[in-house]
Amino acid sequence: MIRVEFLGPLSNEGALDLEVATMEELKEKLSQNPNLTKWLEICAVAVNDAIVKDSKYAFQDGDKVVILPPVCGG
Repeated sequence: MIRVEFLGPLSNEGALDLEVATMEELKEKLSQNPNLTKWLEICAVAVNDAIVKDSKYAFQDGDKVVILPPVCGG
């Protein structure tokens, strides 16, 4: 079981507790939500406060995953 949290414009999605084994499975599960589909390709993903880009990354029970949308600033 992992905990998924969303930041920025996605924060209204609320946190999710999911049973997924890999980053690929997480993306597949999240893509079922039409509000997230357009964001999945442009967001970064942090696992336990470290950015992870590997789609084969295997989660451990209790991992905290944060979906990080791009940020604009000046």
